[in-house]
Amino acid sequence: MELEMKIRGLMMDPVTNMPIVILKDVSGNSVLPIWVGIYEANAIALEIEKVTTQRPMTHDLIKSLLLGLNTGIRKVVVNELREDTFYALIWLEKDGELISVDSRPSDALALALRLDCPIYVDETVLKSSKVATAASDKINNEEMRRWLEGLNDEDLGRYKM
Repeated sequence: MELEMKIRGLMMDPVTNMPIVILKDVSGNSVLPIWVGIYEANAIALEIEKVTTQRPMTHDLIKSLLLGLNTGIRKVVVNELREDTFYALIWLEKDGELISVDSRPSDALALALRLDCPIYVDETVLKSSKVATAASDKINNEEMRRWLEGLNDEDLGRYKM
């Protein structure tokens, strides 16, 4: 089963100093942190903050290509967690046919924001996800979950590179 999620925000992991995308269940309290690279976080942050660039960035180019080919994105799904790595699928729709494309979650999320399509996470991913090893040395999983669920807009703030 898939749960619809929204990007709640971006923040920096205080332990690893890596960006984290925070996904939150639209109908509940499930939270999924996904650690991403700096460039991937920047692509997401640019769209969240509606920053326009002089030249198209990669995800803007993909959006233009899809629209030019009359292809939409039905949904993106974070569908697997294997060896501490998240996997995602982008579900494209062209002439009524659905096509799944393997993707990094960060790329799928950046495209979902640009094309305003729903984001889902497979329940098995939520159940099996664990907080990064470095963070779990200082904070146990339950404390981290409570902390993530309790984040408010001021805690997330604006993402700065």
